Amino acid sequence: MSEPARYVVYDLEYTSWPGSWERGWTGPGEHREIVQIGAVRVEAAFRELESLCLLVRPRINPTLSSYFVELTGISQAALDGEGVDVVDALEGLLRFAEPDLPLVANGGDALVIAENCRLAGIANRFLGRTHDVYPHLLAATGRTHLFSADLPKLFDLDPCGRGHDALADARAVAGALAKVRFPT
Repeated sequence: MSEPARYVVYDLEYTSWPGSWERGWTGPGEHREIVQIGAVRVEAAFRELESLCLLVRPRINPTLSSYFVELTGISQAALDGEGVDVVDALEGLLRFAEPDLPLVANGGDALVIAENCRLAGIANRFLGRTHDVYPHLLAATGRTHLFSADLPKLFDLDPCGRGHDALADARAVAGALAKVRFPT
C-alpha cells in the first residue's frame, strides 16, 4: 500500500479544570467538550499547505474555567464572539480533510471527537479516518509521556505559537512527524 500524498494533522483543546486530566474527566459535570480545533493540511513530507482554526462553544459547560483560559489563552469573550457549534465545527474539520484525507493526531483526540459526537447526538463520521501517532512519537523520543506542546523543544522545532493552542500544536505534530519520517 502506498502512503498518502497528503494528510490532515489536527489537534483539539477541550474543557478542563484543575485535576481533570488526572481524574480522566470523571468529576461532577466534567466532559471533554471541544473548545478549539486546529488543523494543517500537509503534503507527504509534512510541509504545510493550508490551515484551519475553529473555536467551538461547549454546550454543557459554556463558561470556560479560569484553569482552561490560563492554559490555552482562549478567552471567554473570544469564544462567545467567534465560537461555532460543535456539529458545525466537526463538519468543518471533515470538509477541510476533503473526502478522504487521513486525519492524524498525537494522542486520544479521536476519542474526544467520539465523545463530542455522542454528546451532540450525531454519528461519528471520523471512524476509520483517524490515526494516533502518539506511540510513534513516544518511540522517537524515548519518553513515556508527552504533550503536543512539548514537541517543539523535543524535536528542535521553531516555536509554532503558544503551547496548548490547537493550531500551534497541530503544526508542532506535523513538524515532529517530518523529522521522524512518518510513516515508517
